[in-house]
Amino acid sequence: MEAFGGTGDGKSPEAARKAELAANLARVEERIESACFAAGRKREDVTLVVVTKTYPAGDVRLLAELGVRDVAENRDQEAAPKAAACADARLTWHFVGQLQTNKARSVAGYADRVHSVDRARLVTALSNAAVRAEREIGCLIQIAFDAESGSVGERGGVAPDGVTDLAEAVTAAQGLRLDGVMTVAPLTGPLAGRPRAAFDQLLEISTALRVAHPAATMVSAGMSSDLEEAVLAGATHVRVGSAVLGDRPRLR
Repeated sequence: MEAFGGTGDGKSPEAARKAELAANLARVEERIESACFAAGRKREDVTLVVVTKTYPAGDVRLLAELGVRDVAENRDQEAAPKAAACADARLTWHFVGQLQTNKARSVAGYADRVHSVDRARLVTALSNAAVRAEREIGCLIQIAFDAESGSVGERGGVAPDGVTDLAEAVTAAQGLRLDGVMTVAPLTGPLAGRPRAAFDQLLEISTALRVAHPAATMVSAGMSSDLEEAVLAGATHVRVGSAVLGDRPRLR
């Protein structure tokens, strides 16, 4: 006779979910390993960041139990309470979504890295918040390959010609550390539908940036659908959500 609340196979819902996550992680790990082999890279050169948006803190804890150390969120109103609930899990929290300046103070309270730095006003807001919180926040400059010069992309990100000035602003700001660059494969423009080409250009920008800022070694690119292209192009961090956690519920 099954225990009340079982799943039909004798497992509790939590145990069943943990087994599901473990299986998904194993499949993603195999994909990353294969891509690293094809690129002639070491597996340890690529960090898996699991994007846990729309999923509960319980899933984050299960992921931590399964060995995940890097997790990401894209909405502060969801991320802040989730990070607080998992404060004892020894996780590195990445903020990967478009960030409003009025949310900088909250994000600075839990985020170890912000991947979506794309304008000077945000640098100022994050710097003030980091100093107030007595923390150092790693910053990645988000690059939008579909943005025109001097503008921000529809999904965030500075145009490629704005990277140098923004990097200097981050470097000069108190409480911030320039860690590298990030992009999302563009949906419009000449690189739409060509993630590998976009990721190759991101690596070129990263290489040029490191001449002046040698510590800015992070290259954040690739998601569930295109992580292989990102690894082949030299990404150091891949941001994977649905391939680990499953199809996301629609946000209302």
